[in-house]
Amino acid sequence: MSHGLPRFPDAPASLDDDFGRDLHTEHQVLNMGPSHPATHGTIKFLIELDGETIINLDIQVGYLHRGFEKECESGTWYQAIPYTDRLNYNSAAIANVGYCMAVEKLLGIETPERCQWQRVIASELARIADHLTRVGAACLELAAMTPFLYGIEARELVWDLLEMLCGARVTSNYVRIGGVKHDLPRDFAPTAKDFIPRIRKLLVDFDKVITSNRIFVDRLKDTGVISREQCLSYAVTGPMARSAGLAIDVRKTDPYLTYDQIDFDVPVGEVGDNYDRYLVCVEEMHQSLRIIEQCLTQLKKLGPGPVNIDDPRVRWPAKGRVFNRMEELIQQFKSVTEGPLVPEGEGYFAVESANGELGFYVVSDGSAVPLKLRCRPPSFINLAPMDVMLKGSMLADLIPTFDLINMIGGECDR
Repeated sequence: MSHGLPRFPDAPASLDDDFGRDLHTEHQVLNMGPSHPATHGTIKFLIELDGETIINLDIQVGYLHRGFEKECESGTWYQAIPYTDRLNYNSAAIANVGYCMAVEKLLGIETPERCQWQRVIASELARIADHLTRVGAACLELAAMTPFLYGIEARELVWDLLEMLCGARVTSNYVRIGGVKHDLPRDFAPTAKDFIPRIRKLLVDFDKVITSNRIFVDRLKDTGVISREQCLSYAVTGPMARSAGLAIDVRKTDPYLTYDQIDFDVPVGEVGDNYDRYLVCVEEMHQSLRIIEQCLTQLKKLGPGPVNIDDPRVRWPAKGRVFNRMEELIQQFKSVTEGPLVPEGEGYFAVESANGELGFYVVSDGSAVPLKLRCRPPSFINLAPMDVMLKGSMLADLIPTFDLINMIGGECDR
């Protein structure tokens, strides 16, 4: 598309024609991604530029194809759990919890209290790891290597705790329908009490290096702005909505597990720009550490107890019992070959993931295989207003905005 330049009334016609012909004003169309370091190999931006100003932005998310929902509908209810790990792989345990609680809603069961506290611990560790990846990567892609290293060091400590809890660092596969994989390891609580102050110290170091850094602030402040009204219009949730002043957090507005028994704050911004999103994420990590400490205290008061419901038709028997008792061996065989039968019905359950409301809508026809499974992925929904947030901005503003939206390709996979 071309736009004619203004004519100079006193200039000769030939000069005016040469000027219009040689210095045309067509906009540049730039293809950015999916083979671009900042688009993470899963997304493509089609950008229309006037100089370095973004005029239009077309976001194309279809570069990661796995068919999550249909894969879940082709196996048993249990076989879907590892697929949920691979939605937002930065905070897999939260997706485990959301899916299993949706199935438990159809089953009409409630897990033991000790299990619920442990699910909260797993969720908050995953949230911290996700936020550290988000803000660390944002710093790195703005050429700030030192804070990225502080963030990654803190994330390693979090991953060490996750590995101790469930045996894996990224795709955890920790939560089960009706419970969790196993009880807390004996040395988890003392290790967590040792690691949490170290994580806090690294967050303080991170803050000192970057939060008031003039270059960092200038790159984030007043860029990627989204208003409160736009958040509501686009159904945006999570840190994006909270940065714009919406105090929406499923853990507070619709508590699940034991969140209604835990004292924590929901940080809220005012401007809705990238800097507010950064500040919200950093404060949420501090709140998550508070939550984990309270969970460990409550578990100590609660004492030993079951972490799974005592119903072998729903919860697979523990391996130790399967290997030593005939009844559990038979039940394990039946559960694996037939799968647990979920009563006919449909239901929706949502949890607060690192990016916002992560919901699972499940439909059962009474068999061992989901009839329909639908995921409400916050990454996919939060990405929708990105063109609105960036029109009229500079090309350089695209990178920090995309980083702090924190789009994860696994969640956008339809």
